[in-house]
Amino acid sequence: MAVILITGGARSGKSTRAEARARSFAGQPVYVATAEALDGEMQERIARHRARRGADWIEREVPLDLVPALLSTEGGGPRLVDCLTLWLSNLMHAARDWEREVRELADTLPRLNSPVVLVTNEVGLGIVPDNALARSFRDAAGIMNQIIAGVADEVEFVVAGLPLKLK
Repeated sequence: MAVILITGGARSGKSTRAEARARSFAGQPVYVATAEALDGEMQERIARHRARRGADWIEREVPLDLVPALLSTEGGGPRLVDCLTLWLSNLMHAARDWEREVRELADTLPRLNSPVVLVTNEVGLGIVPDNALARSFRDAAGIMNQIIAGVADEVEFVVAGLPLKLK
């Protein structure tokens, strides 16, 4: 079993890298999508991701209940979760206890048998956001990324489409 965390900035190539890593494992890959198509722009992004991946993926749309989705897909092919930062945003918007859910994910990942590749955004490399909500999200994402990186077997940082192995 492998837990692989892939991080990087916007348009860094994280998702493409994560798809390749997931495909490197045996079995039909499962794409666990945390995004919701709430507007036209997001609908277009989702369509581009689907077209790039192709039809050989099993797709699960999971905006909130990530741990149950991973448990229900156990024993099959590799799972690709894209992405943790959207999942975090969904949890915060739904006023759920994101810290508890992140810790539950961190406790669950090492116990899984089928590989899991997780995509997350690095949001802390820029300027300090000018509003409290954005600062709260940036801080929560940093905490989440540290917790998940701590239990991951491998961590990669992707810049300009190039992976840098961190762990």
